[in-house]
Amino acid sequence: MSASAPVQPGNLLLAVAGGIAAYKIPELVRQLRRAGHAVRCVLTEAGGEFVSPLVLQTLSGAPVRSSLFDSGEEGEISHIELADWADLVVVAPATANRIAKLAQGLADDLVGTLLLATRAPVLLVPAMNVNMWSHPATRANAGLLRERGVHFEGPESGELACGWEGEGRMAEPGTIAGRVAILLGGETWKGVRVLVSAGGTREPIDAVRSIANRSSGKMGFAVAEEAARRGAEVVLVAGPCALPTPPGVRRLDVETALEMAAAVEHEFETCQVAVMAAAVADFRPANASLAKIKKEDLAPGAAPRIDLVQNPDILAGISATRGERVVVGFAAESHDLVEAARRKLARKGCDLLVANDISRVDAGFDTDSNAVTFVSPGGEVDELPLLPKVEVAARILDRVEKLREGPR
Repeated sequence: MSASAPVQPGNLLLAVAGGIAAYKIPELVRQLRRAGHAVRCVLTEAGGEFVSPLVLQTLSGAPVRSSLFDSGEEGEISHIELADWADLVVVAPATANRIAKLAQGLADDLVGTLLLATRAPVLLVPAMNVNMWSHPATRANAGLLRERGVHFEGPESGELACGWEGEGRMAEPGTIAGRVAILLGGETWKGVRVLVSAGGTREPIDAVRSIANRSSGKMGFAVAEEAARRGAEVVLVAGPCALPTPPGVRRLDVETALEMAAAVEHEFETCQVAVMAAAVADFRPANASLAKIKKEDLAPGAAPRIDLVQNPDILAGISATRGERVVVGFAAESHDLVEAARRKLARKGCDLLVANDISRVDAGFDTDSNAVTFVSPGGEVDELPLLPKVEVAARILDRVEKLREGPR
């Protein structure tokens, strides 16, 4: 079954603690409901100061709980039944106080009781002042909870409501919803370690100029996100790009082809699947200037001489040592797509080549869609129609599943 199908809807218990970041919760509820999940909200006493129970009830379509001993609320569904009902419990924002209470096993309110009573996975989404997050007590509490299997999303870095800047911002609703999809999306790839490369590389000419390409990184990021959604442990080696890190993915940022080669070779040692979607520069300046090359330092009308040398062939290198691992390569071609892809496949020695026609304006660079052709060593050619890149990513991993199951 393809993991590109929607995530199985689940029962989500959303606990809202007292923090200014609670203003993001209504949007989070909207996104979770839009994904098909049933959502029930519970509020701490402080949480009710930041977001209205009526708003959450209207958006979730279910009564909002806030008290452990309210007989009227217990008439709807008891707190133990609520804990049993949940497939996943999300605490957002998770304050320093709430994290400390859970680490110590305190059950002095409804949320604390639910967190101890539930058998469902728990996802904490921290939000607090940067100094509170970095405090040794908070770090120790978070570390203890991670050891117990509690999941964390964030916090992110940026400007905080208190005026400080740093790590402490609550993750955005879309990021949280993405992590929920991973936690509820099944674990068909659990125990599989996937390495993905994405984006282009940037080869410096001097202190301000470089050789680069138009790769946005969107295809590789979509593959990484899809692999994580299937339960894989994913490491993403990314060239310069502004895309957010997919939920559940460990990201390594690099700039040059040499840096990407070093990162890929290191991570490849412990992975079972490698999808090399990055557009790596074939050449780099032999001698990059540490200073800016100034036009006035040259003869009138002259241009600087730039000698190029070849960069290492990352895909061919790991394919030669892959053993039982599955390696997928990409080819960006402007003409003679299939034959060019076949020649590249023979040179690289990978298990599958994904070729895309960069001459198309509706696919490839800087778009959210792609039209690719799968080319296999046995001569099989499978041309896909124009699809969203997230769907192309799912088709690629579906093919990888077949390669892992059968002889190559």
